[in-house]
Amino acid sequence: MSSSKATSKCFLCSLAKWARKKSVWLYHAPAGGLCNGCDIEIAAAITPRYDVERFGILLAPSPRHADVILIAGQMTKHSRERLLRVYQQVPEPKAVVAIGSCAISGNVFTTDNYPVAGTVDQIIPVDVYVPGCPPKPEAIILGIIKAIEKLEKRTAGT
Repeated sequence: MSSSKATSKCFLCSLAKWARKKSVWLYHAPAGGLCNGCDIEIAAAITPRYDVERFGILLAPSPRHADVILIAGQMTKHSRERLLRVYQQVPEPKAVVAIGSCAISGNVFTTDNYPVAGTVDQIIPVDVYVPGCPPKPEAIILGIIKAIEKLEKRTAGT
């Protein structure tokens, strides 16, 4: 009886790994800012022109359902706590993609500016960086694919 439970558990684990690989859910967490250029490019990347849904990539309505967090914009002091809360709500394994120069380095909004709290990787760990101001939708999709590969490596050990 116990061997059948172990077999069913292994089957369920492999089924969950397969489903995670074939159906990645994204949560778009804008860090705040003035430009919103990266947010527009993220929206363009998930439209029918690029059709990422054919790869099983969907937007999650809640961070509790997401596998990958997309962060765009400079990290302001007001958005720091919200981003930490979002990061803690995403279940393991998870990946974080920092999109755009503001999220990666602060760009023109340097850290000596009073509302800026720093870069995203100073607040939470970042797995994939997508540079650009703003990056093209193709670059964002490539960053998501790199995040999926990192998720696969993390789940391969479990």
